[in-house]
Amino acid sequence: MLACYTDRLSLRPGESFALHISVEHSPCRLEIARVGVERDVVMMLEDIAAGNYPVPPNADREGCDWPAALEVTVGEDWRSGYYDILLTDASGHETRHFVCVKPAAGTTGSKAVLVLATNTYHSYNWWGGANAYSNVTGLMTGKVPFDEAMDQAIGVLSTQRPFTQMIIGAPEGAPRLINMRKREFQEKPWAANPEWMRKHHISPYDGSAGFLNKWEHAFAAWTESEGYMFDYVTDYDLDTEPDLLSAYTSAFFVGHSEYWSGNERAQVERFVDNGGYAAILSGNTCFWKVRWENDGKTYVCHKWKGFTSEDVAPEEATHLWSHPAFKAPEAELTGLSFNFGGYHRLGMCVSRGSSGFTIYNDKHWALEGTDLFYGDQLGADVPLIGYESDGCLFEFGDDGLPKALTVGGVPSNLEIIGFAPVTLGEDPDSGYAPMIPPEKLDVIADAIYGDSSPAMQQRLLRGHAMLASFQRGKGEVFNTGTTEWAHGLAANDPFIETITRNVMDRFGVTKSKYVTSSVVG
Repeated sequence: MLACYTDRLSLRPGESFALHISVEHSPCRLEIARVGVERDVVMMLEDIAAGNYPVPPNADREGCDWPAALEVTVGEDWRSGYYDILLTDASGHETRHFVCVKPAAGTTGSKAVLVLATNTYHSYNWWGGANAYSNVTGLMTGKVPFDEAMDQAIGVLSTQRPFTQMIIGAPEGAPRLINMRKREFQEKPWAANPEWMRKHHISPYDGSAGFLNKWEHAFAAWTESEGYMFDYVTDYDLDTEPDLLSAYTSAFFVGHSEYWSGNERAQVERFVDNGGYAAILSGNTCFWKVRWENDGKTYVCHKWKGFTSEDVAPEEATHLWSHPAFKAPEAELTGLSFNFGGYHRLGMCVSRGSSGFTIYNDKHWALEGTDLFYGDQLGADVPLIGYESDGCLFEFGDDGLPKALTVGGVPSNLEIIGFAPVTLGEDPDSGYAPMIPPEKLDVIADAIYGDSSPAMQQRLLRGHAMLASFQRGKGEVFNTGTTEWAHGLAANDPFIETITRNVMDRFGVTKSKYVTSSVVG
């Protein structure tokens, strides 16, 4: 075995982190590199000695408690970003971890900050057995049926353990979570790239989180090649540093930012209300409420079991942000919700969808200079809409444009630019075996409508992905409503690039001296 983890995931120049290693074939070589449009190696160490330690029975919940092999101090010249930790043992085996380097204390390198979706990394991480979704090891070894494995999900997860490697170190060329073409006539449905997943022993959860060769990496590579400048922080930083965003003009959420703590959300709301800009270039954003304990060593995420798995005050519980107990549906901040959105081009979820937005409000500021007009398709060739999407209920106004309905926290002043059909699940009467893990439609219907009837559950299956924006307080929120936006940038789609540049300009993102035309590699 070769595995490693750090005692913390974010820190500033001059600060140190401990690297915990278990290795059978010692010594190891360490390489640390900042990853963006280029891979910039900042540290190389040889002959690192470490012991071979057992995996504790409850490592997923309680961590590994391995001794530190070494302390690493972040260089004063390490600029803010995602830093890949690559460890190679004496037999040539590799493993990865990472740290986020924030700007030096009391400084900023930019007026824009990129918030890495590390809460989602933790929720999906199943190293040691289980994650917030399932007993993944039992599922992958065939020892536990799928339904039982989902019942054995854990709601208390340790950060003091390695990450599953396909989450934290996906190789270049890893398939996206979308069917790249439409399903043909009477063709058996599929999801993503089944052959690749079988070859690499991929779990159903490995593609949904992480940086390398996924959404945040694609965004970082494109923005750096364009010359845009960002500081980097993590979800946890927004939880523990309540005034962190006050130094910035805009905050960007571009990964699969599905899990938000109460402190994190409160800070983003204050930031926008006071005149900040929030750019959500993703989907399924702020869907689950989570919390941190034990100085960041314990992450609590009970999901559907949030009000039955622990005895805490309702405001401290973890569950859907849209649950009535919290009185704070996520759409109040994001404008949109996964409750009104869902999946597209996966299995039987809109399996022949266009995977592009149909444009309605072609006068919106985000479309300036895009050459997009009413009825045009945006992103179908990328494809842009897939995996998970956020939306809202709407009706058509007298002007023929879609108007948001104020259900589930959706603001009345939401401006809908375009939309596309998506669904929260596969039709059980389609005649095809389902492939997408089902959402608890009864819980969602009860939370949104106060009605969990079969008819209302069926209503949830007819959703829409929305491209939208709205003013909140003194600030503004722009939301693409799809997890796949960064892949549109990676594809150099001129329409998506122009919209993104418009957002950057309006939201005060400055240009950087670190400009390069290299590609992700």
